[in-house]
Amino acid sequence: MTSTSTSTSTLRPGPQVSLWGEDGKSPYQRLSQRMLDVTGDRGVLKDVIREGAGELVAPDASVLDITLWGMELGLLSMRRGELARFLLSPRYAYGALGCPPLIPPEATVLFEIELLDFLDSAESDEFCALSAEQQDQFPLDKVLKVATTEREFGNYLFRQKRFYDAKARYKRALQLLHRRSGPPEERPLVEEARLLVLLNLSLTYLKLERPTAALRCGEQALRIDQRSAKALFRCGQACLFMAEYEKARDFLVRAQREQPCNHDINNELRKLACYYQDYAEREREMCYRMFASHNEDPVNGDN
Repeated sequence: MTSTSTSTSTLRPGPQVSLWGEDGKSPYQRLSQRMLDVTGDRGVLKDVIREGAGELVAPDASVLDITLWGMELGLLSMRRGELARFLLSPRYAYGALGCPPLIPPEATVLFEIELLDFLDSAESDEFCALSAEQQDQFPLDKVLKVATTEREFGNYLFRQKRFYDAKARYKRALQLLHRRSGPPEERPLVEEARLLVLLNLSLTYLKLERPTAALRCGEQALRIDQRSAKALFRCGQACLFMAEYEKARDFLVRAQREQPCNHDINNELRKLACYYQDYAEREREMCYRMFASHNEDPVNGDN
């Protein structure tokens, strides 16, 4: 990912299309008269439906999943939780070509955008560029904040099924926390943050079909909290993936002891039982064939 900060947004159904006629009238003309001019040339107009809260999206943010220039400019004028309507002139939308067959040439389009959340990684990127010695000069709160941003960025990428990118963010968060050399009283907070990242990274490795790495992360999480049901579950999943059924059963049974009613754990145990039954039947069949073949060998010598 090349952006220094990223915003996520939800688009309501649309776009709705309106063509400006030669007489200058449009179905959106009345709406546009009470809208805020975002760009200064009335190319992007905004009407706030529901106010947001907090800071605006960072001015240097590059926005994922947004393809129109006008929509990106509009999004950068929003706050978390805000719902707004944007009217985009052709220059800021689809231009002279349109987007056939739905969007005709020189179309003015109307979108509604709801900004659910955004992550600004500029601060994180700047901190990660520092040397370990420079990072150690900052208080623990700063390190934890940056590591949390990296983890949340990884979570967003994971939800987008961009597992390799998510892995990179999680590993960067782990590196920051691993390099933290502070007084003993800081260790519980650092280990708590590491636990969350390790659990996410273990699941990501499972999605990437790398069970050995997933198991390694799960076992590291267990060294922090040996009763973590999620860590035990991840280790069990990894062992099941590698057909190490006894180890998988051990981890999953321990996870079930911690959370007896957990639906995912119980389902994984049922899956393990089916896999193990198939495995045992194949083993019995193999042994039967081996002994049958041995008994059918000709006997040398006289009776």
